[in-house]
Amino acid sequence: MMAKFYFLFISVALVLFSGCGNSNQSTKEAEDSRHDSDTGRAIISFTDYEHNFGQVKEGEKIGCIFSFVNKGSSSLLIRNAVTSCDCTVPEFEKKPVPPGESGTLEVVFDTSGRSGVQTKTIAVHSNSVTPVVVLQIKAEVINNN
Repeated sequence: MMAKFYFLFISVALVLFSGCGNSNQSTKEAEDSRHDSDTGRAIISFTDYEHNFGQVKEGEKIGCIFSFVNKGSSSLLIRNAVTSCDCTVPEFEKKPVPPGESGTLEVVFDTSGRSGVQTKTIAVHSNSVTPVVVLQIKAEVINNN
């Protein structure tokens, strides 16, 4: 009778321990597959995140170009660029930027009707690991009146 008890105890222990081993392996496999799904991502990296125009005359349309590189391993697609004011207009290429390649985003600021220090933001939405990047332009608009 005692031999049956030990046999049953050892059998149950083996089943439990082998189940734990499989659980760890399946957890590791799940972590590996999660890690694999992280590969192939785009990474947008701008050369500068801010541009200061300095002093400008009211009524001028001024522009600058923000350059970026796709440092990821998948194509980068800028989906949208949203500005804090309709006086600021962004333009960008709508086609994908391959890994290692660069692109630009042009911003034009119309100073008409503005005066004093102006700060405008541009939220760049893309498929990058950082899905929204905020750029900023500044200018001191001088009124000649």
